[in-house]
Amino acid sequence: MSVAFRRESDEEHLEPKFELPVPAGPNLVTSRGLALIELRIAQLEADLSAAVDEASTAAIKRDLRYWQTRRITAELAPIPVGDKVEFGTQVRILLSGKPRQFRLVGDDEADPALGMISFKSPLSQAMLGAEVDEVLPFGDNTEAIQIIEIEVPTEPAGANVT
Repeated sequence: MSVAFRRESDEEHLEPKFELPVPAGPNLVTSRGLALIELRIAQLEADLSAAVDEASTAAIKRDLRYWQTRRITAELAPIPVGDKVEFGTQVRILLSGKPRQFRLVGDDEADPALGMISFKSPLSQAMLGAEVDEVLPFGDNTEAIQIIEIEVPTEPAGANVT
C-alpha cells in the first residue's frame, strides 16, 4: 500500500528516546559528588511519584536509571595527600600566563563555571601528577601551565549539596 493512503500516527514523528550515555572509564567521586548523586536520585524518585503523564514518567524513569547506575558504579576516591595534583585537589595555576583555579572532580560533579573540572578533561590530564612550580605543556604551548599551589579542600567546592 502506498504511503499516501495510510494514516500517519503522531508517534511516527516523535524523536526516539535513547538512554543517557554513561561516561567511559571509572566513576570516581568525591564525598560531595556522591552526596549529589544521592540527592539527584531522591529528587527524581519524588518527581516520579508526582508525574501525571506517560511522557514525563518515561523521561524521569530514564534519568533515574542513569543516576542509579552512577550510584552503583561510584568509587569514592581517597582523600588526596596534596603534594601533587591528583583527584580531589584544588589547583592554582598560570594558564598561558593567566591565573586560574580548578578542583579536579568526577564527571557528574564537574562544573567549569564553578571551577570544577573532570579529572578526565584534557587540562586535568595534563596536570595530574605535577608538583608545585612545575611547568607543563598543553596544546601547542610547551610552557602553557605553571603549577602555583596545590591544596586539599576541607570544604566541598561549589554550591551546597542541600
